[in-house]
Amino acid sequence: MEESRLNAMKRSFSILEDRKKRLFRDDYECINELSDRVKSIRKYSISNLEELIKKAEKRFTENDIEVIFAESADKALDEIYKIVKDEPIIGKSKSNTVNEIGLSTFLMNKGIELVETDLGDRIIQLDEETKGPSHPIGPAAHLNIKEIARIASQKFGEFIAPEARAILDALKNDVTKRLSKCNVGITGANSIAAEDGSLIMVHNEGNINIVSMKEIHIVVAGIDKLVRSVEDAISVVKLETIFATGKKVPAYMNVISSPSKTADIEQILLKGMYGPKRVILILLDNGRREALKEYDECLLCIGCGSCIVSCPVYNVTGYEFGYRGYLGGRGITFSRFITDNQTCFDSGLFQCTECGLCTLECPVNIKTNEIIERLRRESVEKGKYPKKHLETAERIKEKGSPFED
Repeated sequence: MEESRLNAMKRSFSILEDRKKRLFRDDYECINELSDRVKSIRKYSISNLEELIKKAEKRFTENDIEVIFAESADKALDEIYKIVKDEPIIGKSKSNTVNEIGLSTFLMNKGIELVETDLGDRIIQLDEETKGPSHPIGPAAHLNIKEIARIASQKFGEFIAPEARAILDALKNDVTKRLSKCNVGITGANSIAAEDGSLIMVHNEGNINIVSMKEIHIVVAGIDKLVRSVEDAISVVKLETIFATGKKVPAYMNVISSPSKTADIEQILLKGMYGPKRVILILLDNGRREALKEYDECLLCIGCGSCIVSCPVYNVTGYEFGYRGYLGGRGITFSRFITDNQTCFDSGLFQCTECGLCTLECPVNIKTNEIIERLRRESVEKGKYPKKHLETAERIKEKGSPFED
């Protein structure tokens, strides 16, 4: 990432950290108690994942939400395409899971436009130079206001002043106009209540309200998002919000448990009153069950991004340290299971300093640095390692020193 963009990202991170410090100063005990509760919730979920999957399938079906299991990204893409193949345009909210399967590129190649509705994600979508988001909650944190105005001006063919309101209005008007032609909305889910058959989504812009009210609402979520109840799910998303934004609660917290429906005319059940006639949940495996075997700790993540804000490597490399929106060390470890060893290596496996700040800052104490150390050992055994490391090892072996003559 360019230095100017890194500096913008660091400024954004600094503002976020100051906000978190104020919140922690005032509510440390409550936050600590919530953190302990969420750790317990997530550990139970990961330990009982197969049971929760069965409960979710049963309850969502009873709630008239269609459930599709996708073992791989390709399966998820195929299932989505079956639903949207006749649509010219689709609205999407912020979702790392949707980014994980590469849906935007897939649909573009099929001649279908996918419109990002989150402001940060939309800015990145319009910027040809940006490879991905720089923070899970603030995707455009690496862009300053002048750059964003330049991107918008180039896209719309008119001058957009480098003022926040002017930029917002220009992008909002464009997205709103495009969504008027849209019948399908795609979102992720921050947490899933298996026993209640409910999907929980958080947002600040209100865009999920718009996207999820289309005729068909598709939700793509990893099986690792499953918890027992709505109460557990709310605890998870509250903690995510605290560590991601420095605020106690988000502006919006949607709980979706069925399609839109009414029975106000002689108790005759009718779907699609104001919202969707169909809600479809695509539960994605894509290597998560593989991670459960030896690296189940990878699946505890609640997606707050707190780890990358403190990461010394991420702060000098940006989104190049990670994989497809899964940023920093957590993204590197996760890429091993959703793709392969080579992708894990290419995502920055040997760039990590193993300082442990990611673990220290993680609200559920995922020991990412220790996982990276184990994955490095596996990588070396399979012949994947930086060649410079071998040269240094050979010098130590031959001369007793790592330094060249």
